[in-house]
Amino acid sequence: MIIKLTVFFKTITLLFSVYLSCFSLTANADEEQNIIVGAERLAQYLPKLTGKRVALVVNQTSTVFDKHLVDILLKENINIKMIFAPEHGFRGMRDAGEKFDSSIDTKTGIALVSLYGKNRKPSLSIMSELDVIIFDIQDVGVRFYTYISTMHYMMEAAADAGIEFIVLDRPNPNGAYIDGPVLEDEFRSFVGMHQIPLLHGLTVAELAQMIKGEHWLKSERNLALTVVKVKNYQRDLTYNLPIKPSPNLPNAHAVSLYPSLAFFEATPVSIGRGTQFPFEVIGHNEVNVGNFSFTPVSTPGAASKPKLMNKRLVGEDLRQVRSQGLDLSLLLRWQKAFAVKKITFFNSPTFMDKLAGTDKLRKAIISGQTAQQIKHSWQADLDIFKQKRRPYLLYPDIN
Repeated sequence: MIIKLTVFFKTITLLFSVYLSCFSLTANADEEQNIIVGAERLAQYLPKLTGKRVALVVNQTSTVFDKHLVDILLKENINIKMIFAPEHGFRGMRDAGEKFDSSIDTKTGIALVSLYGKNRKPSLSIMSELDVIIFDIQDVGVRFYTYISTMHYMMEAAADAGIEFIVLDRPNPNGAYIDGPVLEDEFRSFVGMHQIPLLHGLTVAELAQMIKGEHWLKSERNLALTVVKVKNYQRDLTYNLPIKPSPNLPNAHAVSLYPSLAFFEATPVSIGRGTQFPFEVIGHNEVNVGNFSFTPVSTPGAASKPKLMNKRLVGEDLRQVRSQGLDLSLLLRWQKAFAVKKITFFNSPTFMDKLAGTDKLRKAIISGQTAQQIKHSWQADLDIFKQKRRPYLLYPDIN
């Protein structure tokens, strides 16, 4: 009887041990699948900041464990000399295109230097007060989203001043797609600075490496660039942004529609600025495609003066439409409806061409080409880009 009990308890102990082992393996496996953004990997970059005069290029998305990167670094006694603020401001509360001046952050007392006012590139006198710059902003993987233009100018300023530039990487929520026309040099602007497709499939750190490697910086000095990778990241992973990257991109669905709907900014059509669902609806007061109605109103911080404000618009509700990459059918459908009414669709052609990085897209739509024909026209350029970007990838390619 004693022997049988001993064997029984040994068996129970062994089974319990196996259970704990399996639970531990499962927990570790789950933990390894969690995306850990560059800013959270403090051990990778804190040693580079100790004893240095540090500046940050950050906004509301620059969080670490639910705390802002600024607060984390101040707690670590890092000497933050200034904060450079991109479009929408340090707190992300300003309208698209709204210029703002430099000031002082009321919470921390740190100097705020505007990168979206009179100057988009800080002077050498400002840079002389610094030893290292950190860039940590959530991007959405679209060429005309201006945070990457801000990064370019800051990289250039850092190179000119001989200052190290550190990019803390974050996932690209549109990272599975490479599509759209590659920028033509004559259409270069702040909403398109690089010879990359509209959807480039790169994270900001990968793009930073490409900007440096392709010698796109106008500087006589070589940039000291450091990147901190995202742990456990793959391009085809679904990544829901924990904080909206700008006032009019409130959710993952809007982010997925953004590459397709932003072209409507160069038309008379509303895409929901001034509503609770920006970049998820399309509408107009005279030309109607669909039967969904909405009325844009002033919403400070998101759209203080939205297009067609206070007018009842009729159009399409896209909130249940699954978007994958660049969908040209929306533009084609609405352009055709405007043509029937003999109303100009691209009423801001110069802006449209800047967004597209070419005038070929606008002309192709007006001429009646199909989406398939248009997409075929830029395929050769996309193939060249895919080869060119390979040396700069930090994560496995899927294209």
